[in-house]
Amino acid sequence: MPGIDECLLEAMRLPGARGAALVDWTSGLALGTVGDAPGGDHETTAAEAAELARMAAEHGAFTSGADSEGPPVEDVIVSNRDSYHLLRFVDTSFDSSVFLHLWLGREDGNLALARIRLGEMAARLVLG
Repeated sequence: MPGIDECLLEAMRLPGARGAALVDWTSGLALGTVGDAPGGDHETTAAEAAELARMAAEHGAFTSGADSEGPPVEDVIVSNRDSYHLLRFVDTSFDSSVFLHLWLGREDGNLALARIRLGEMAARLVLG
């Protein structure tokens, strides 16, 4: 079972991966980062991605309901002209307030494959 660093390095092996981070969506802090960050700053990217994750997780229209187990949202995908941002919520033994953020190049990335693999990584991730 991989830890944060191993998980992020595995994410970077996905085709088109530009950068990856594990982010706490309640505080906006990056718990680990690897590769590049959009705009060049991992901490700013983590804080901005956390705002988006928090919005999805806290609004009932996007969640799976209060009686379900695990994170309130499975993932969020944002696409722009040259890249994808995939936010994959991680089910944890505590309050499930973390997500994996993968920045993927649109030209050489495979969004479907990245979504499947990030889900597998999130399921195996061990947070201490």
